[in-house]
Amino acid sequence: MTPVNVRAKVLVNSSMLSPVSKLTTAAKRVLLGRPFRSDSLGHTLLPKRIALPVFASDAMSSVAYAPEEIFLVLSAAGISAYVYAPWVGLAVALVMAVVVASYRQNVHAYPSGGGDYEVATKNIGPNAGLTVGSALLVDYVLTVAVSISSAASNIGSAIPFVATHKVLFAVVAIAILTAINLRGIRESGTAFAIPTYAFIFGMFAMLAWGLFRTYVLGDDIQAESAGFGLNAEDEHLYGVAFAFLIARAFSSGCAALTGVEAISNGVPAFRKPKSRNAATTLLLLGSIAIVLLMGIIILAQKIRVVYAHDPAHLIGAPADYHQKTLIAQIAEAVFHGFPIGFFFITIVTALILVLAANTAFNGFPVLGSILAQDRYLPRQLHTRGDRLAFSNGILFLSGAAIAFVVVFGAEVTKLIQLYIVGVFVSFVLSQTGMLRHWTRLLRTETDPAQRRHMTRSRVINAIGLTATGAVLLIVLVTKFFAGAWIAILTMVAIFVVMKLIRRHYDSVSRELEESDWDGVLPSRTHSLVLVSKLHLPTRRALAFARATRPDTLEAVTVNVDDADTRKLVREWENSEINVPLKVIESPYREITKPVLEYVKRVRKDAPRDVVTVFIPEYVVGHWWEQVLHNQSALRLKGRLLFEPGVMVTSVPWQLSSSTRAKQAAEGNAPGSVRRGFE
Repeated sequence: MTPVNVRAKVLVNSSMLSPVSKLTTAAKRVLLGRPFRSDSLGHTLLPKRIALPVFASDAMSSVAYAPEEIFLVLSAAGISAYVYAPWVGLAVALVMAVVVASYRQNVHAYPSGGGDYEVATKNIGPNAGLTVGSALLVDYVLTVAVSISSAASNIGSAIPFVATHKVLFAVVAIAILTAINLRGIRESGTAFAIPTYAFIFGMFAMLAWGLFRTYVLGDDIQAESAGFGLNAEDEHLYGVAFAFLIARAFSSGCAALTGVEAISNGVPAFRKPKSRNAATTLLLLGSIAIVLLMGIIILAQKIRVVYAHDPAHLIGAPADYHQKTLIAQIAEAVFHGFPIGFFFITIVTALILVLAANTAFNGFPVLGSILAQDRYLPRQLHTRGDRLAFSNGILFLSGAAIAFVVVFGAEVTKLIQLYIVGVFVSFVLSQTGMLRHWTRLLRTETDPAQRRHMTRSRVINAIGLTATGAVLLIVLVTKFFAGAWIAILTMVAIFVVMKLIRRHYDSVSRELEESDWDGVLPSRTHSLVLVSKLHLPTRRALAFARATRPDTLEAVTVNVDDADTRKLVREWENSEINVPLKVIESPYREITKPVLEYVKRVRKDAPRDVVTVFIPEYVVGHWWEQVLHNQSALRLKGRLLFEPGVMVTSVPWQLSSSTRAKQAAEGNAPGSVRRGFE
């Protein structure tokens, strides 16, 4: 039968809601704003001028700590080792250029937003894709933890209270970022655009003026630490040991590459033409980051910055000397006599480090949604919230980042050892997948122009694979025992959990698609059967509802996804079911409120009728399965039970896990044998 479209008015009846519910709703609206309709998603897409600060803030901000990490590692061999800093920086810059060029090919070939995960899955296999997914999830979490911790260190250079309460500052900063991102991508992008552009402008101004004074005017600019000596850990490194030190400096400097992959994961957030806009933004990101990275390293060496893990290792420093960050020392020297310039650089650097975490807040939820769509993560991560942001993914990311910050005390030196392993794992698998992608297309492509384009792209990705593979090997060798093993162990754990979740969802799907089922007892009255899919639990609920011999029997579904709803309607029309299916529109993707409003309307039209709502529900055997199922049913039951004249009937469908749990529970109890039971 043709379904009857019913538009549900999502209104809140204040007399029927508890004070707690109204207070919660009001607080939610104050924090997040009014909800957006599903059909307004296109209005949240980003132009390039907003997409650059949204997706590039991580790569931009890395220039605030990547050069510093290079100098810190080299300081182990003494001040003389600083002569290698520009060469280490140049190696990092070359790798970044190769990665940017490689990912421009990814963006054009796979614009759907799956990024490295989609590339690896389609061209290598599901396990490779899942490896990429687990690696990126860990890296996104560490991006937030490292960026916020670095911001705490920079602000602590000027504000002693922050220096002594870095963990508190980091937790509060993550909470604020979470609230901003929960309001939606356009508003968060606008909020981050001004400080990001201010940072870029300030850094270019500082570098241009500093290099101009040094190389053109011939001014002798010196950092405050220029006259200090350094008690190096080992000033007599030679051969393999010194090469290992250079490799460590290079691997730490490669932190500057984090965030490049975020654009390939966020292509759907760009305005059309999505691929071209994303590729242009990626090119801008790489160009700016490379210039800033090399400029900071060259200028820091020129003004003779001396930087140590512990200020106590500095020879000639006052007893109460407080070591400023590398950026702060450069700004103070370049803008000597112009304190406004120094404070401006300090403020925008701190801001960009806080906002750098926004790259992860945009990348992690999208990746989580894709993984949830493929049934590797709970389905709640797939859907958008009131503001069309992936709210559950944002909350999950912030909780995990706060955990890392608390455990590691917001110390950048400790967290940086866990960092960048995941992103280079994804780089390597992504470039391997792209090589297979172009090779597969070249087998069938006959157009000469297209073949030349594909061949060029394959060469670029081959170079990218070689470069990122070498970096990954260096990172693993130099950082494994320094803490990288924790990140690797976390990736393995996430990989295993996602495999188990997928196995569970697959098992449930197979079980529900079984064609054989026993007809069950029907019932009576005005009945509504809630439908999400046409599967065995739905058929059982319809059978029970028929047996009630109701005056009216109808099936009801809520349209939260047009594609799924159209598919359900087609299946319903082609089935043997003679019960009419009504579709309730829900422009804000709510399920509970539209159903409540429809039930109230039925009660108002026939006040003497008793309305029975049949809700199919899974019976599971493990607590963790309850997290993956029945969430909408629980919310509906909790609200419908307070409606007068409405009865709620849960129609259980026992999954196989519940049967096994029951059998396990029926084992011998203490004393069973003594009482004569087998």
